[in-house]
Amino acid sequence: VQLVESGGGLVQAGGSLRLSCAASGSTVSAGTMGWYRQAPGKQRELVASITGGSGSTNYADSVKGRFTISSDNAKNTMYLQMNSLKPEDPAVYYCNLRTRVVFKYYDYWGQGTQVTVSS
Repeated sequence: VQLVESGGGLVQAGGSLRLSCAASGSTVSAGTMGWYRQAPGKQRELVASITGGSGSTNYADSVKGRFTISSDNAKNTMYLQMNSLKPEDPAVYYCNLRTRVVFKYYDYWGQGTQVTVSS
């Protein structure tokens, strides 16, 4: 399974970015996909997730109302639309796919994409 993120970059506070995560070797609907972020000196944290099949979503409180996670099964790609970016949002954003086989979970990660917000 390979996950490739794109769309990171530099944006002014209040601006928007859209991250993409293209999957190969599996499908975005195969399990739960999520976006995580890790800022320097901090632990990696879940930003948003979407469950394959049901499409149910989950967001960290810090991004609710600003970020939207979605997936396109035809393109086998997941997205994170980030609006109203704040100075506390900069981090490396990672794409994750978690699949389950019987009672065992498997996690796959992308290489990460940097998001920088200027004030």
